[in-house]
Amino acid sequence: GAVTAAELLAVAAAEGGKMTQSFPFFGVERTGAPVQAFCRIDDRPVRLHHNVYEPEIVIVLDASLLSVVDVCSGLKKGGTVIVNTAKKGSELGLKAEKVFTVDAGSLAEKYLGRRDRVNTLMLGSFAKVTGLVPLDALKKAIDGRFKPEVAEKNKKAIEECYNATC
Repeated sequence: GAVTAAELLAVAAAEGGKMTQSFPFFGVERTGAPVQAFCRIDDRPVRLHHNVYEPEIVIVLDASLLSVVDVCSGLKKGGTVIVNTAKKGSELGLKAEKVFTVDAGSLAEKYLGRRDRVNTLMLGSFAKVTGLVPLDALKKAIDGRFKPEVAEKNKKAIEECYNATC
């Protein structure tokens, strides 16, 4: 999920005129361990080819990771965290200046039939919070990745996730 989300975000940002790079990081952990995926977005060509150690924005697809991983580790001052949870940002106790939440699991269940398919939906939250990627560019990236019937469901879910982020 995280790898696909990073790829789609890079495609959408490029569609919006940005320079991008996305890549996953798989450690030596066991299968099922948390996965990190990175996406760089810039107005200039992206020449760095290593993990992002000081992110400006962190997206957490599964709130259960908050008790396992320090998602704010290295987060730049003024950084943003976007979490898939029904809780409010103030309830999470994160060491971040800006915390946004959205119950993407409920929306994924509504549109995709499964609570754990939140990766594309969270991109809608990213678009709203950052303004870095237009919603239309995300929808175009979705069209390029999925079959039409799946793409339509995802696009509706992304839009509702965009609107529900607080």
